[in-house]
Amino acid sequence: MSGCATGWQNGALPSTPEITNQTGRIIDLWNYSWIAALAVGVITWGLMLWAVAVYRKRKNDEKLPVQSRANIPLELMYTAVPLVMVAVLFRWTATDVAEIKDMSQPADVHVQVIGKQWAWDFNYLDDDVYYAGVQAKLTGEPGVEETLPTLYLPVGERVEFIIDSRDVIHSFWIPAFLYKQDMIPGRTNHFQVVPLKEGTYQGKCAELCGEYHSAMLFNVKVVDRAEYDAYIQSLRDAGQTGSIGLEYNRLQSTDLNLPGGSEGGEH
Repeated sequence: MSGCATGWQNGALPSTPEITNQTGRIIDLWNYSWIAALAVGVITWGLMLWAVAVYRKRKNDEKLPVQSRANIPLELMYTAVPLVMVAVLFRWTATDVAEIKDMSQPADVHVQVIGKQWAWDFNYLDDDVYYAGVQAKLTGEPGVEETLPTLYLPVGERVEFIIDSRDVIHSFWIPAFLYKQDMIPGRTNHFQVVPLKEGTYQGKCAELCGEYHSAMLFNVKVVDRAEYDAYIQSLRDAGQTGSIGLEYNRLQSTDLNLPGGSEGGEH
């Protein structure tokens, strides 16, 4: 029951307030929006049921009801109240969205994420190293998660994501972070986040991007600074220095045989 209670407190969202510096704000916005919508719904349904009950046609009442009637104060109220409600909800939402998308603070870590059919590349720009992802082979066998492209982030540090696509429109989504960002060819998007809780999270493409869209998965590991530095050094030791560009190459995503595809690797 405690698990259910926690789920409802989080708006049944796949996250908790302590995951990043913004998940608490997003959960509150979601919950209060539902509360406001429910309150408006209850009032509206109540007025409708009241009108049905009070003004229903009664037995033996053969009189034709009034076909037109005007009440200027009431009509003004019906106009003003919804406008005020929309204005309040808009300001509330706009304030939170502006805070979530704020990038005025300098980032500690800069990571370029490149989406491609159907995998991910990660350029760790501050350290001049990269990770080149290959497409997941979803065979149904255990252990597939360990073969997915993995993005490492240091806990408690502000990360700026530079979001690009190499081919078609994708969407970079880490459900536990409660935020997604479209990846559009020819356009670079940015957002910042501070991961606050160590752990392994799942990520995926949230935009239908072709035949193997469902295989466009990745892991996110939020680790302490020592483990993050060790991972960066492992990339450097493997010769993965520099950055992967946006040049299109159909074979960049696959090193396995797929129906209708070919075998290839990263270049």
